[in-house]
Amino acid sequence: MADKKKPLVIVESRAKVRTISKILGSGYTVASCQGHLVDLPSSGLAVDVENGFEPQYEFIKEKSEVIDEIRELWKKAGDVYLACDPDREGEAISWFLKEYIGKALGDVNNLKRITFNEITKKAVLEAIENPRDINIELVEAQKARRILDRLVGYQISPILWVQTRYGLSAGRVQTVALKIICDREKEIRKFVPVPYFSISAELSKDSEVFGADLFKYMGEKIGSPNDKKVKVIGSKEEADEIINSIKKQEFKVKSV
Repeated sequence: MADKKKPLVIVESRAKVRTISKILGSGYTVASCQGHLVDLPSSGLAVDVENGFEPQYEFIKEKSEVIDEIRELWKKAGDVYLACDPDREGEAISWFLKEYIGKALGDVNNLKRITFNEITKKAVLEAIENPRDINIELVEAQKARRILDRLVGYQISPILWVQTRYGLSAGRVQTVALKIICDREKEIRKFVPVPYFSISAELSKDSEVFGADLFKYMGEKIGSPNDKKVKVIGSKEEADEIINSIKKQEFKVKSV
């Protein structure tokens, strides 16, 4: 009877391999992928902006030895546990391992995704016993972040080199924030001040004095030019005219 194939556990960090190996024992093989094995190429945009911003990934050349090692271990393994970090990057690394190594070997049927937040015997064994599917939403989030990095870096950074200083890099977050600030500054500079007046009165009821604002006059609400649905008192003359006309009228408190 042939020996049963050992399960393979793939983690990101090499520092975790020894500890997890001790926890799982000799019945498991533990290996490190040392982070991403697949990425956008270092040169060129590598994003097809005409076809849904499809990224054009390739293996990272500097990781060729690690890729070969993972590939060989995968061939000999039984179940394969992808134990990359429990975050967006870890989820994407797991997906790349599945798509670019597992599928190339024709072996993804025994693939399992596991995560743990601490490297303790209890946490690791619970993860092994409770595998799940790869969270494709987290994978797509990582891909979107990487694509935005590339689009901004390759298309906006060269503008900085000409306008400011060579070597500066535009970031996907700072660039958008800067645009929001610039757009707001343009609105401020285009703003034309429009004078308007409000009318307040000092009223009393049962010897108690209180202040109140004129809210409505002749059936029309009173307000500022920012509100297109109200009457705007645009001059002191108009304000004085309204004041003189309401001085002897009975006031009604609309709200408190």
